[in-house]
Parts: sequence; structure tokens; C-alpha cells
Amino acid sequence: MKVLVTGGAGFIGSYLAERLLKEGHKVAVVDNLSTGSLRNIEGFKSNSRFDFVEGDIRDAKLMEALVERSDIIYHLAAAVGVKLIADRPVHTIETNIGGTEVVLNIVNKFGKKILIASSSEIYGKNEAVPFREDDDIVLGSTSLSRWSYACSKAIDEFLGLAFYQQYGLGVVIGRFFNTIGPRQTGQYGMVVPRFVQWALKNEPVLIYGTGQQRRCFCYVDDLVDAVIGLLNCEEAAGKVYNIGSSEEITIEGLADKIIEMTGSKSKKEFVPYEVAYGRPIEDMMRRVPNLERIKEATGWEPKTSLTETLQMTIESFK
Repeated sequence: MKVLVTGGAGFIGSYLAERLLKEGHKVAVVDNLSTGSLRNIEGFKSNSRFDFVEGDIRDAKLMEALVERSDIIYHLAAAVGVKLIADRPVHTIETNIGGTEVVLNIVNKFGKKILIASSSEIYGKNEAVPFREDDDIVLGSTSLSRWSYACSKAIDEFLGLAFYQQYGLGVVIGRFFNTIGPRQTGQYGMVVPRFVQWALKNEPVLIYGTGQQRRCFCYVDDLVDAVIGLLNCEEAAGKVYNIGSSEEITIEGLADKIIEMTGSKSKKEFVPYEVAYGRPIEDMMRRVPNLERIKEATGWEPKTSLTETLQMTIESFK
């Protein structure tokens, strides 16, 4: 099978591309390297069944050529990371909405199957934890750029589901929760690689906000299992699926765990959001997925514990 992965030089995309190659598929990756990196595909870029194209998903001519010769598409390309979103809100909106619109129009032209990567950010300030896919979206003020990302991914979902409803396009939505593992960079605000790097250097571990925010972290290989399973499931078309771990931990607890696992002499320091990002940032206190829908559809559930995932991540940074 010929597979196209947009954003395939990114953290998650590179794991997906690598797995698809191991399964014997031909894999094409398109990435503009704005947040992706050639380092992520270094281990398999010489594979004869792999093709890397540096380009933008908003380039309709390029995307048409790539989609036409593919059987299925995994659309992971997006602006991601709280820091990037806060610093470049125009880029976030244009990439996420404009890019997905281009991709969907071309995929629909050729009648291909597509999985669109969405985000748990969509749930916003909803407090009905654990989150179910049909729960309400509760977003903050438009004056806070944090919510532009959640809104952009919601529009992506609306677009994808509209193409399913109006044209019968085989669209599946994967709503990703926090995903971690080796290769992830802290450059755009991801918490685990930043904590690990600080701890290994015995530097202060900077915790934004109170540290009582509760999150669930899923191992990237487990998430890859989920997205492949969903696109292979005929009954998944036209539906949204949470993908993540339900093993909860506070951000302060995460810092404590990483300091302990690395044997670090690091001390914790708490930093107000306004200082960390240079502007007010609203955050949600709990983000936990309900995983009943995906388990029923494909049998998927995460297999790797947070401790195992952190150990692999720590080793990769040493």
C-alpha cells in the first residue's frame, strides 16, 4: 500500500512513518520542517520504500501530486505546542485551518481514506472529566491566543466530518491527548523533554502555574497502534476518537518522578504563566480521556506505563 503522512518528520509523524515502513508499505512524507526535523527520519530515510518531500500542505499543486499516487493519508501536519501557539497565533490558524482545507479538498477529489489528527485541547475548560467525544466544547475568550489552537482544531474536525456527511469521504478523526517518548523536543513547550533535560543537567525544573494541573501521557508507539487501527476500521469513518492514556499525574508529580528517576539534584521552581509566556495563558486543571469508543471499535488501549515511557525518554537524552 502507498501511504502519505503529512507532518511525517515531526515527533509523532516520524514514528508513524517508521512503523508503516516496517509493515511493508511505501511511505511518502511531506513536511515543511517548521517544527519537524530531518533528525527524526534519519534512521529510515535511506529505505527504498521511503520518500521525503520538503513542502507545505497549503501548496495545492504539490499535495495533488502526492495524494493522487497514495492509497491512504494520515494528516498530522499542524502548528503544535503551547509556546509556538502563543508566539505565532497567525501561523497556527493559517496552518491548521488552511492546510486541512487544502488536504481535504484534494483527498475528496481522488476519493481516498484519511485520518485527521486533532487534539484534546478541543475540550477546553470543560470539567466533565473523563472527556467523551460528544462532550461540549468550552473555550475561553478570543483575547487569549491559547484558544485559537483549540478553535482551529475544532474547525478541522467540523471540516472533516462535513466532507464525510456531504460527500461520503472516508474521514476518521483522532483526538490526540498528551503524547510522549524519545525524539520529542521541548522547543515548542512540551513538558516532558524539558523536565528530563533540566533534571539530567541538575538545573532547576521550571513548573508553570501551580503544578496541580493533571495530565495523562501516552507512549507514542501506543498512539501509532491506535491511528493505524482506526484507519483500517471501516466502521470508524465519520467518527471522532479519543487517543491517549488514562493514567493521571499532576505536573508537579511529574517533575518529582523525573527528578527521582534521573537521580537528579534539581530543585523545583514555580513560574507564573504570565512570566513563562510573556502574556496571560489560561490552562485546564484536568485532561483525561474516556477511551470506551476506540476500545469498542478496534480493541485498542494503551499498553505502556508512564514509568516505562519516562525511562525510555530519559535514556534517549543521556
